[in-house]
Amino acid sequence: MLYVRGHPSDYDDWAAAGCTGWGWADVLPFFLKAEGNQRGPSALHGAGGPLQVGEQPSPRPVSRAFLEACAQSQIRLNDDFNGPEQDGAGLYQVTQFWQGAQRGERCSAAAAYLHPAMERKNLHVMTGARATRILLEEKRATGVRYRRGNHEETATARREVLVAGGAFGSPQLLLLSGIGPADELKRHGIEVRHALPGVGRNLQDHLDFVMLWKSPDTDTVGISAVGTLKILAAMRQWRRDGTGLLTSPAAEAGAFLKSDPALPRADLQLHFLVSLVDDHLRKIRFGHGYSCHVCVLRPYSRGEVGLKDADPLAAPRIDPRFLSDERDAALLAKGARITQAIMGAPALEPHRGRQIYMTGRESDDELMAHIRARADTIYHPVGTCRMGTGEDAVVDPQLRVRGTERLRVVDASVMPTLIGGNTNAPTIMIAEKAAEAIRAAR
Repeated sequence: MLYVRGHPSDYDDWAAAGCTGWGWADVLPFFLKAEGNQRGPSALHGAGGPLQVGEQPSPRPVSRAFLEACAQSQIRLNDDFNGPEQDGAGLYQVTQFWQGAQRGERCSAAAAYLHPAMERKNLHVMTGARATRILLEEKRATGVRYRRGNHEETATARREVLVAGGAFGSPQLLLLSGIGPADELKRHGIEVRHALPGVGRNLQDHLDFVMLWKSPDTDTVGISAVGTLKILAAMRQWRRDGTGLLTSPAAEAGAFLKSDPALPRADLQLHFLVSLVDDHLRKIRFGHGYSCHVCVLRPYSRGEVGLKDADPLAAPRIDPRFLSDERDAALLAKGARITQAIMGAPALEPHRGRQIYMTGRESDDELMAHIRARADTIYHPVGTCRMGTGEDAVVDPQLRVRGTERLRVVDASVMPTLIGGNTNAPTIMIAEKAAEAIRAAR
C-alpha cells in the first residue's frame, strides 16, 4: 500500500541507458494521470486519477516515536517522499480509499482500474485460467493458449498480445513460447521460435534485512489477550468510519538515507513496522513489538529466471543471487549499523524492549552472518524482460518484444534497473504509459 515513485534520477538513468522517452520529465505526467491524491493537485501530484493516494488514517504513536528518533539522529523529517526531495524520514502515503464507501480499504490496481471497467462490453475477465503459450505465426503473435480447469483453450488476438505476468511470470511465458536464450530452450526440448538472450536475465530485487524488538507497548499489532481485544475493537471502528488499527499498512513510517553525505541521492531505505514481522510471518512471535527493515536501493547483484522443465504449470526457476556482489553486502551492513543507531535513540526508550536475534554489539563478521542467514526479498523483483538497446534487451522503449510483431510486455519486468523505492506506483505508471503507446500505434 505504500505510494513511492523512486528518485527522479532513476528514470533519467533509464533514458541515458537507451530507454528513449522514459526520463523523469517523460514519466511524471503518467504518475500524475494515475494519482488521485488526497492533498490535491500540484506540480508533483495528481488529484483526478483512479489510484487513490492519501494519508494514513490512524498511524500508531510508536511510528511517531520512530520519526522523533530519526530527528534525534540528525535525519531531517520529510512529509512527502514524492515531493521535491526524497531524503529524510516520514510517514508513508498509502494507496487507500480516503473517501466514499470503501474508505480505509486498499486501493489496488484492480480496485482502481479493473473493477470500474468490469461491465464494459469489450472486456472479458477469466479467473482460474493459466496462460501456457503465446501463439506465433513466424514471429507474429496471434493469440494465447491457456488452461482452464482440465481444458486447453485458445484466445485469438486481432491486434496485439500483451504479457503482464510480472518479473517471474512474463519471462517464463516467453520461454515456454520459444522466445528466449537458445541454450535454455533447447535444454528443455522447446523449439526456438525467436532467440532472445536477455529473457529471464537481469533479475534485480530489494534485499531486506529485518531487526526486531519486543515492546511493552500494546498499541501495536501483536498476539496477546490485550491485542485480541484491540483487534476486535478496531474491527468495529473500521466498519464504522474506515479508520483505526486495521487501516495500518504495518510499515507506517520509513526513511530514505544516504550512507555517505556526499552521495547525490539516498542509497538506503527503511521501513518501520508496528508489529513483529519475522521471516514474512512464517515465524510467529507472541506478544508485542516492532520491526525495522533496511534495504539497498540499487543493488549490483543480478539473478535470473528460467525454467525447471517444459511443464507450463510448474513454477519457474528463480535464482536471485542476492549479495553475489560484495558491494551490496557492505552497504547493507552499513545500513544495519545506521538502523541500530536510530533504534537506540531516546525517543524509542518508552517503547523498547529486548532486541530479538541480536544485541547491537555484534562484530562486523557477526553482523554479516546475521544478514546472510536472515535477509530476504522485500517483493520488488524487476528487470527480467529488460527495456533498452543491445542484444540483452528484451523490449524496446514502446515495450514491444524485440524481433517480433504484435507482442508487448507491460509490467515491472521491463525496468532496466531498480528504482529507489517501492515498485507498485512505478509499475502502474508503466501501464499508463504503455496504454498511450498502444493507442498511438492504432
